[in-house]
Amino acid sequence: MSDALLQVSDLQMFFPIYQGILINRHVGDVRAVDGVSLSINRGETVGLVGESGCGKSTVGRTILRLYNPTGGRIVFEGDDITQVKGAALRAVRRRMQMIFQDPYASLNPRMTAAGIVAEPLEIHGVGVGKERRERVRELLATVGLDPDYGDRFPHEFSGGQRQRIGVARALALHPDLIVADEPISALDVSIQAQIINLLERLQDEFGLTYLFIAHDLSVVRHISDRIAVMYLGRIVEMAGTRELYKRPMHPYTVALLSAVPIPDPQIESRRRRIILTGDVPSPSNPPAGCHFHPRCWLRARLGNPERCIAEAPALRTMDNGHEVSCHFAEEVDGSAEQQLQVTGPGAAKNATGSASPPDAPPPPVAPPAPVAPPAPPSVPAGPVPRPRDRG
Repeated sequence: MSDALLQVSDLQMFFPIYQGILINRHVGDVRAVDGVSLSINRGETVGLVGESGCGKSTVGRTILRLYNPTGGRIVFEGDDITQVKGAALRAVRRRMQMIFQDPYASLNPRMTAAGIVAEPLEIHGVGVGKERRERVRELLATVGLDPDYGDRFPHEFSGGQRQRIGVARALALHPDLIVADEPISALDVSIQAQIINLLERLQDEFGLTYLFIAHDLSVVRHISDRIAVMYLGRIVEMAGTRELYKRPMHPYTVALLSAVPIPDPQIESRRRRIILTGDVPSPSNPPAGCHFHPRCWLRARLGNPERCIAEAPALRTMDNGHEVSCHFAEEVDGSAEQQLQVTGPGAAKNATGSASPPDAPPPPVAPPAPVAPPAPPSVPAGPVPRPRDRG
């Protein structure tokens, strides 16, 4: 796309496994990221979701070149940064920043809040003296903190305030892209809402582009324009947020959505949880072909076709615009499992697709059966023992 800020093609990040004491032998790899392709347009928020250990955080760190990729290409605003080093990489990192998952571990406990926020300015030589101090106070005020708190240390802040310091640090160099690596997973629900609202306000104010990594599908639905679903190092489905929730096309996406509770008893009563059998395979020894085939409910229904094992599915574009990595995605569309997990418009329809009339009277409720009164408790003979004096 001409407006694409970031383009990632067939990204791979393998971590080698060595064995031996005197002589280390390379015996395998942990395939944390195995052929991820995506693009993010300027000003857009792309959510990246999946189970723990699927490679979401590794994708974000590799894009920022905190890891050197094993293969693939990373193109940022038209420039290939896959192999850049030294001063060229430092210049790119001024425009790509990260908000880390743990607000407790990501801040140096020996530095004040002002020192933490000012560190990127010092590293890149932005401003001097009073100008830099004013910039730090401005950043603290931007994220909703009192600028006078800059002399405090991280242990003197709450979890939400620490995460705001991390956001201020990420904003210090006026970046174009921010990778938010589960920025709210370690926070209370009320604080999560404050951080999400802060990120949305900052995006509108500064025109930021987000790669938002999370496993909370309800949060991702709220903040994202598009969502990519990962499983075992690969993207299995990518679509617009509304379309993904309204019409999931991959068996794994359907199973994920079935685990999201809906705060509407009428809708929730018609849904059915899809329980995936078995454990997530090890990324050091992933299954052949489609990585999801050992746990796939659709493959079992289709009679376990060999194609799922013999051939890895490519990420292909469907008629509705979804990008899906499944040989039999057409079988998911319109299935009862898909219809039962719909959470977008039309979710109030039942499994047959007919909507209940809005003014229909509720079904009659049978009167409760009479309950026998409980038997009186037996009282032991003799005097009631007095409690001990516990001092």
